[in-house]
Parts: sequence; C-alpha cells; structure tokens
Amino acid sequence: MEQDQSREDAWALETLAIRAGHHRTAEQEHSEPIFPTSSFVYASAAEAARKFKGEEPGNVYSRFTNPTVHTFERRLAAMEGGERCVATSSGMSAILSTALALLSAGDEIVASRSLFGSTVSLFDKYLGKLGITTRYVELSDLAAWEAAITPATKLLFAETPSNPLSEVVDIAALAEIAHRHGALLAIDNCFLTPALQKPIELGADLVIHSATKYLDGQGRAIGGAVVGRERELEELFGVVRTCGPCLSPFNAWVFTKGLETLNLRMRAHCDNAQALAEWLEAHPAVVRVHYSGLASHPQHVLARRQQQGCGAVLGFEVAGGREAAWSVIDATRLLSITGNLGDVKSTITHPATTTHGRLSDEQRAAAGIAEGLIRVAVGLEALDDIRADLACGLDALA
Repeated sequence: MEQDQSREDAWALETLAIRAGHHRTAEQEHSEPIFPTSSFVYASAAEAARKFKGEEPGNVYSRFTNPTVHTFERRLAAMEGGERCVATSSGMSAILSTALALLSAGDEIVASRSLFGSTVSLFDKYLGKLGITTRYVELSDLAAWEAAITPATKLLFAETPSNPLSEVVDIAALAEIAHRHGALLAIDNCFLTPALQKPIELGADLVIHSATKYLDGQGRAIGGAVVGRERELEELFGVVRTCGPCLSPFNAWVFTKGLETLNLRMRAHCDNAQALAEWLEAHPAVVRVHYSGLASHPQHVLARRQQQGCGAVLGFEVAGGREAAWSVIDATRLLSITGNLGDVKSTITHPATTTHGRLSDEQRAAAGIAEGLIRVAVGLEALDDIRADLACGLDALA
C-alpha cells in the first residue's frame, strides 16, 4: 500500500523518522520488512523486459533495487528535506560515488582541511590518480574558500562540525559562494544528523552520511547515504548500479529502525556532551576543550544559530603530548577505546594515531590534531559514570 505523500510533506521530523517511506506489502505488515534476496521473479518474459528497460516500475536486482533499501532511502530523504537519497555500502563509498558521479579529469575540489583522514586519502591519492585535484582551506575561513576556487572547481566539500575539533562553517554563506562560482556544495552531516542540522535548508546541494554513526546509533552495521536533488542523485545512482557499492538489505533495515529513535537519542547525546564539556573545561589537567556548545568555542554563536544542538563529539587536550593522552585513555574502564563513534556507548580515542594516523605530520599539524588531543564521543550512559571514568586518568595528571 502506497503511503500518502501529501501527508508526509506535512509531518514533523519526529513523525517522519518513524513513518516516512514505508510502503506496505500486500501482507499489510506493521513493521518494515526485510527483503534478503538477490533477485526478483516475474510473471512473464515480457514483464521482465519492461522492468529491465525501466518501462515499468519494480525491482530488478538488489544491487540497485531492493524494497528495504528503498524504505531507508525514502525516509532519510524526507528527514533531510531532499528530493532523493541513494544508499551505499559505507560512508566512504558515499563520498567516492559522489565524486565519480559529478567530477571528471581536470575538475577540482575545494575542501576543508579538517576532514576525516580517510577522506583526505581518498581525495589526494585515489581521486588524484583520476586527474581530480583537491585544494584545502581552513573550515571557518570563508575568504579562504573563495580564494581557492578556480574555473575548474566543481565541488566544495566540508564536514561541519569537524572531527574532532568541533569547528563550524557558515553553511548558508558557503553555499552562496559555491553557487556564485557554478560549483556544488556537499556537507558531511553524520555528526549532527537531520535531527540537529538541515544543510539542504541552508543551501547545500548534497548531504552525505556515514549511516554507521548516529543513524544506526548502536554500532551494529556499516553503510552510507547521499541526499540531494533528483538530477545529481540520478547520476550517483548510476554509479552505485554500475560499480556496485550498494547497501545490504539487512543493514538498510537496521538503519531504518535506528532512525525511529534518532531525535530522542541525539537530544540525550547533546545533553551529556554539553555537561561533560563543561566539566572537562574546569578540570585542572585539561588544557583546552573543543566543543561548539561552549561559549569559549570560536564559532559558538554560529553553531547555536544554524544547529539545533552541538552533537556528542568533543576533543580535549592535555599537557604532556602522546604519553599523557595515552595514560588518560588507558586508565578508562567504562569508555570503549575505539575509533568509531555515534554509539550509545561512549568511545574514546587518540586521533593522531588512529582516525588521523594516515595523515602526514604536516597535515595533522595544519588540521590542529595535536599529540595531546583526545576525542570522546559521548554516549548515553549516566553522566556521573562517564565523568568518573575519565577522572581516573585526568586526576593522575593534575
């Protein structure tokens, strides 16, 4: 049974997260079903021919048409306010598919310097092999973005807030710069999700997600997604269909169910992170805290204006470099020492040797990734327990 699209257009985000995109089968199931099948059967050769040609709607092959994946795509597109979503096998494959769909040899990307390490490697090493050049600028410096654009620039790419320093860029202003120069703006929104930030409403053309993070919310599955307009997403769909970085039906179902609690989880994550950031800022062993919810953060006012919350990822620095940072991390017993984030379980890591370890010393220095920097992705445990766990190592340094 097809859902009434006109009703979906009027629903609030909380309702979209639970109801959007579910097209019930003839069985009239209440919860979204999983279709773990590689292919689909037709009543006749003529029907198969029509569906393979696209003359008749329907499923062909789960690499590019699967009902469970489509449910996730429709729901996330509705929540982000985009015309269409294309799901992929991971967040990195979402970025790669975007580049392959929209860029050619000789084109250029302008990107923020504070990107995830694997994204930098993708841009420099692998897109570089294809003749696509990337220029890096300070995330919050709009003048630097504009100065880096050339006639060959086709895409501006930013994570906001950044990982792990919580830097923020004015999305509306950056979109205006991109469009004035005939370029597209892509925003990686996986740290805030549509529960806390709507880049398309602010002028971005594309929103990219590692669904592995908060869209799932419990560290269970790997996946990615791109949301935007039909014209760009049709090209991106062609990449996924042909090259095959597709999302599995089971993972799509996990993400769809994760979206149902996204709003509640993100509010709770923000509350815990804000309180922890304030506690860390007052701790004598902490040199600096990077979290845009703090008044001391250089883009605090901007973050409060364009975001509905500051997220759950924060960084803090201790004196003593790597040795001191590792001692704090190793003293924890509750927090999980892992490079992943977006989980109900709090995680802790040393960015310089994990998430940003593939960058050169010069690249890490330019991105502000100091040896004494620790990243915490604040989960949903009791705040007192999180603080007590971090205090084990921090009190020893004070």
